Amino acid sequence: MTPEQRRHANPGFFIIDDTSCKKDKSTKRMEGLDFHFAHDDGKSQWSHCLVTSHLVTDGFSLSWDFRPYFRKEYCEKHNLPFKSKNDLAIQMIEDYPASDDELVYVLMDSWYTSEKIVNACNAKGFHIIAALKSNRLIAPAGIRISLADFTSQYVRKSDLRSVTTENRETYWIYQYEGPVADIENVNVLMSWENTYESGKNPFFILCTDKSLDVVTILRYYDVRWHIETGYRYFKDLMGFDHYQLWSFQAIERFWVIQFLTQNFVELQRYEWSKTNAQLTFGDVVRRIRQDYFGQLVVYVYEQALAKTPLFDVLKRLKLTA
Repeated sequence: MTPEQRRHANPGFFIIDDTSCKKDKSTKRMEGLDFHFAHDDGKSQWSHCLVTSHLVTDGFSLSWDFRPYFRKEYCEKHNLPFKSKNDLAIQMIEDYPASDDELVYVLMDSWYTSEKIVNACNAKGFHIIAALKSNRLIAPAGIRISLADFTSQYVRKSDLRSVTTENRETYWIYQYEGPVADIENVNVLMSWENTYESGKNPFFILCTDKSLDVVTILRYYDVRWHIETGYRYFKDLMGFDHYQLWSFQAIERFWVIQFLTQNFVELQRYEWSKTNAQLTFGDVVRRIRQDYFGQLVVYVYEQALAKTPLFDVLKRLKLTA
């Protein structure tokens, strides 16, 4: 296998997205709070907002980095330099320490697909696979037209080809190669899942690696969901947004601990999966909690046999009667 073949056999996926840590509107003294748009709610929520990155490589799914995002009005009020979400994403892309022989695909949703980020990835030698908004302009035959207008006016079912992915999902695909807005010479997939419906906008995916086939582009883009499941694990299993701290410095330290904890669990999942059936992140969290509880029971039992005073046991466990 040549070095280039090895690169393509084991690519790394660097995923960018953002998430909100929502708080009750009555919370006023907690630093850094503002109204941020929450995608899951479709409206602004009183919250902290973070742009984060996630790394999927060599069988690992790791929470990699984060940058707090503050709206321009908040920055002006508190004398902070304003950085857009794209700026924060570019910082993380530039800071990622890729080796010279590492093939990296940056995965993003449509909020981050911009010329600035494409240029930052090009400078690092990274490829991009990302969603596109339907109002982005393309130029088939040199005529500028939005993706939405192009698909509604010129694409017919007879122009599409059916593609079945490894998980047996079927997509109807139209492929375009050329400029998108100010981004030059990329591939765009216009994709309808399961069935083609005239008048219904497809899902648009941009890819800067023109060597990839359609099935591989779809498969690679699907890796983006690792960051979404990571957010769910953070919030549902680890209490990532359950803090009650006033100082923003303390809140950032809390998030750092959360990132370290999630990656500890992920490393443990990888190790245990070598000798067990494939484990999920949740399986590992529950197993660690059960093991810890078992150790606690053994400790209390041993202290009872040793006739250790109850007060001393409670004090060591930092409990009150």
